[in-house]
Amino acid sequence: MKYDIIISGVGGQGILAIAMVLGKACIGENLQVRQSEIHG
Repeated sequence: MKYDIIISGVGGQGILAIAMVLGKACIGENLQVRQSEIHG
């Protein structure tokens, strides 16, 4: 089964923190993870 999760936000570190937690949980379940940041 395929899941696409998009997390977005403005400012602060909350979005980065939740992306890291979610990514580590997915890796723990042997799922493929991609994460990127855009600074503007």
